[in-house]
Amino acid sequence: MSNPKAKLLIVDDEALMRLTLSTILKEFEYSVQTAEDGFSALAEIRREIPDVLISDLHMPGMSGFELLSVVRRRFPAIQVIAMSGAYTGDGVPPGVAADAYYQKATHPGLLFRVVKAMSQSERLSSLRDRPASMAPVWIPRNGHDPAGEEYVMVACTECLRTFPQILGKGLDGIQQANCISCSSPVQYAIVQPMHLVSPPAFRRKPGAGPSAALGTSDLNF
Repeated sequence: MSNPKAKLLIVDDEALMRLTLSTILKEFEYSVQTAEDGFSALAEIRREIPDVLISDLHMPGMSGFELLSVVRRRFPAIQVIAMSGAYTGDGVPPGVAADAYYQKATHPGLLFRVVKAMSQSERLSSLRDRPASMAPVWIPRNGHDPAGEEYVMVACTECLRTFPQILGKGLDGIQQANCISCSSPVQYAIVQPMHLVSPPAFRRKPGAGPSAALGTSDLNF
């Protein structure tokens, strides 16, 4: 391994997943920190900026969608791997500010090969130069206003002021609204509630250590 000291940050609300991934990656000589949600991940990043961020997308508090949007804007040099059981395939889901995607419950060697490639190479110029504006603001639903209309509070990325936006139908994609203060266009997307996503992908076998949850015998580096 040409860069055994690459710094990784794993973000997942499941303690078993954090333990499993960190245990295995440390065996391959990576420096690993963990966080349980987006807020604690940002606190870790303030203490030490990682080379690679591996984040679940669906978490309570600050979700991975929100976290990765913030990271893309504030720390564009961090290489990011998004992971979830809610999307199939290996393509990055639309609107997710990540460089790679890993579908949970698929071959774990795929994830570790991506980590290895990222830790050994420079960030591609196309990714390094990608403008932060390509990352939409991911926000949770806020509820209903006094008139009964469902709405969200959108934070303008230019003037940083927030404004309410009434939600209509067809909210699966990236939406756009103009800030009521500075008129700047703001792209945003809605974080789906936790109960609408897939259940955790990995379970530990009774009596097995954390590495058994991923099946390290299947890892081929």
